[in-house]
Order: sequence, then structure tokens, then C-alpha cells
Amino acid sequence: MSMKVTILGCGGSAGVPMVGGQDGYGAWGRCDPTEPKNKRSRASIFLEMENGENILVDTGPDIRAQLLSNGITAFKSIFYTHAHADHIAGLDEVRAVNRIIKAPIAAYGRAVVLEEVKTRFDYIFQPMTGTNFFRAAVEAVSIAPNQDFEMAGYNFTAFQQGHGRGQSTGLRYGSFAYSTDVVELDAHALAALAGIETWVVDCFQHEPHCAHAWLERVLEWKQLLNPRRIILTHMGPDMDWQTLCNTLPAGVEPAWDGMTITVPE
Repeated sequence: MSMKVTILGCGGSAGVPMVGGQDGYGAWGRCDPTEPKNKRSRASIFLEMENGENILVDTGPDIRAQLLSNGITAFKSIFYTHAHADHIAGLDEVRAVNRIIKAPIAAYGRAVVLEEVKTRFDYIFQPMTGTNFFRAAVEAVSIAPNQDFEMAGYNFTAFQQGHGRGQSTGLRYGSFAYSTDVVELDAHALAALAGIETWVVDCFQHEPHCAHAWLERVLEWKQLLNPRRIILTHMGPDMDWQTLCNTLPAGVEPAWDGMTITVPE
């Protein structure tokens, strides 16, 4: 029994490359533009569960291209980490999935997060009748912070994370955890992460940042939690893929868009 995790996107809020550059075709920062794994869309993952009830984590602005690139056509659950635009702005695109599954999709998240998503996409949360789906249809399922909950027939753990002036929600299933958009972990979060083996975690850049973890902070967490495998995500243009591969310590590696991980359930 195992769960397949696909890294749909591992970039920061502006992606890599960012809009701009001297020729107008992108600002790559320190990232080598000839390395395909440096091309990063906005952060999201997809969980393929043994029972077939797959889960999308966040609906960023690149979600349509991410689903097409990875051959994903159906899921019945979305989990929201927080309501920043780079994690919710593509919600309209799930209409195509509604039409395939012929049903609304359940959206899980903290009540305050779902309320903000509803504010921006009120029409998507309106009751839907029939299966025509002229618009996307989503049903909100509120979860309590720092508690276990059931999603898609499985038990998950949600834990709160410091994200600058706000908070995000981390997600754990078995020995796997996902912590995008995090800069602080309190005692509750560290307890929720105890014993993990595979951790996909925010690491935006090398230098300290007010809202996102940086490399030194992630390595400090590594010492505390001692996971077998750390995979860096939400990386900005400071984080060249090959340089990271050459310099990171054992057990730490950069993600890339389309990367897959199989973890025991």
C-alpha cells in the first residue's frame, strides 16, 4: 500500500522565470535557463490514494497546465493551505474536472481560509443542480486547526504554520508531510511533524526571508525532526537546481515540476 505524490509546481508566487528579463522572456535570477528543472510553476501537489479518491492541494494560477502536463483528469477533493492568490487563483479551472466526475468537488481548509476563497469565488460555492457545470462547483468542508480530520476516506493531520503576517496549514498523512509557505513552526507544528520520513517543505531562497523558510532554517529543522528525505519546494530564482544538487547535504534535494514520490501508507 502506498501513496503517490506529484509535485505539480515548486515555484514561488511569481514562478521561475519571473515576468521580465532583458529580452522580455523571463528573469531567471541565479537559475540556469538551459536547465528544464529550473522552470517552476506555482506551488501545488497531487496525492493519488490507494482507493482512487485523489486529492489536489491548492489551485494556483497554473493549475490547468499542471493537470494537462501530468495527465490528471479527476479528483473529488481539494485541500487549501491558505488563501494567497498563488494558491487559489486557478479555482475556475476545476470546472473541467466537475464535468468529468459529474459532481461538485469538496474543498477542505480552515474556516477563515475557505471564507476568503468564497469571497473571491462566491459563484463557485453556490448550490449546483444537474451535471451541465456551466461553472465550477465546489462545496466547502471546514476543518479545525491542529487536529486530525478525514478526507477522501483517509485520516490526515492539519497543523498551523507561521507565514509572515499570516498563517498557512501544513498537511500530514502517515510518514509524509507537506509544508508550503512556512517560516515558523511552533510546538504544535513540530509535534505534528515528529517521526516524518518524507517532508516537502518551503525553501524560497538562501538568504533569510520574512514569510518563507530559507536554506539555513530548513537545515535547522532537519536537525530537529531528522526526516529521511527533505524535498525543497516554493523555490525562487535564487535557487538553481543543479547547484542545489551539488551542494545540499545528504537527504536534502530540490523538487522540480512533475517530480513524483511514492511513500508508504
